Amino acid sequence: MKLKVIKLTEENLEECIDLFIDTFSRAPWNDKYDSREQINDFFINHMGNNYFLGYIGLLDKKIVALSLGMKKPWISGMEYYIDEFCIGHDFQGKGIGSLFLKTIEELLIDEKVEGMILNTERDYSSCNFYQKNGFKILGNLIVLGK
Repeated sequence: MKLKVIKLTEENLEECIDLFIDTFSRAPWNDKYDSREQINDFFINHMGNNYFLGYIGLLDKKIVALSLGMKKPWISGMEYYIDEFCIGHDFQGKGIGSLFLKTIEELLIDEKVEGMILNTERDYSSCNFYQKNGFKILGNLIVLGK
């Protein structure tokens, strides 16, 4: 299995939106969206951020993996904040997500990024996935919203 990982561009936008909606509208997320335009705007807003950094994973020219994020200043350099990460439903549990993350980590060296950070639900399988791939739960850190 040869996963090709490249930066996300507007050229890939429609297929990425399809993957995003298909993945996150399924369990365990079960997200509901008002419209496709809502997701398109979400992507465009991300891509308009001057620190935007997104990647896609392709198998036989089909997008099967997506990482939306940004470079984030950090005390000891830059880190990659992963805002959204998904693997196509039919490709989950086959090692593609781990390979995708490992390849992104290698590509981040050229971006002069020294770490990765993300938020996920503690009770979702994604938490175990990230821990299996070297992510650590950061002490008592919590997410707040208003």
